[in-house]
Amino acid sequence: MNDNFYPSVTWGVPVSDSNVPQLSSIHRDQSFTTWLVAIHQGSGETLVLQTVRWRMQLRIHVDPDKPLGQRARLCEPVAQEQPQVLGKNEPIPPNAMVKPNANDAQVLMWRPKSGEPIVVIPPKY
Repeated sequence: MNDNFYPSVTWGVPVSDSNVPQLSSIHRDQSFTTWLVAIHQGSGETLVLQTVRWRMQLRIHVDPDKPLGQRARLCEPVAQEQPQVLGKNEPIPPNAMVKPNANDAQVLMWRPKSGEPIVVIPPKY
């Protein structure tokens, strides 16, 4: 299973017919809880072996007019917090074991500086 974190963004306004790049910054702050589990194939019983919490934060300044390789600059944080392996395992919430999972529940929103937010890509589920 490949469950790597790899976010992506668009250069242009996703709800516009224009191809002019207008991305000026990226702000992201996400927290995750991940469980390492063993599942008994006969009974279906789930045993939590380890609970890990981590957070990904970043702020990037973007200038699409600069040359390739110079368009983006990491503002903060320079170093990410390290994942925390919890000393005491937490139970997996029942809703985490059924759809929609995190990927199917994601929504892409366009939030302009003025005006109402627009759903660009609705959840799959």
